[in-house]
Amino acid sequence: MSSCTALTLRRLALPCVALCLLGASPLLRADDHDHGSHELARQALEQGRVLPLRTVLEKIERDYQGQALKVEFEQDDGRFLYKIRLLQSDGRMVKLKVDAVDGKVLDSKRKEHEKDRNAHPRR
Repeated sequence: MSSCTALTLRRLALPCVALCLLGASPLLRADDHDHGSHELARQALEQGRVLPLRTVLEKIERDYQGQALKVEFEQDDGRFLYKIRLLQSDGRMVKLKVDAVDGKVLDSKRKEHEKDRNAHPRR
């Protein structure tokens, strides 16, 4: 992907993700569960209990050399988490579970290229 295209996608994706996460627009609320997640995220951010999404994404995208495609915010056993799906510069997808309080990556799962999984070419 060219750097111009990546930059354009980044400029479009980050504001959209931020709006969805914070529930800034009632039009973006798909159902009550999503609304609850948005409200939870907004309250936690306002109370200073979590890092801003932008802060977390800047670190993750730099450390993992990629572009965030999807972000979810949830609370799991009292812990606030950002679940981030990242497209890395080598074309691989990585799913990260990040502690929203300190930005520490708790878990990562990387999907391999199809060609890396299959030793034989398609026929």
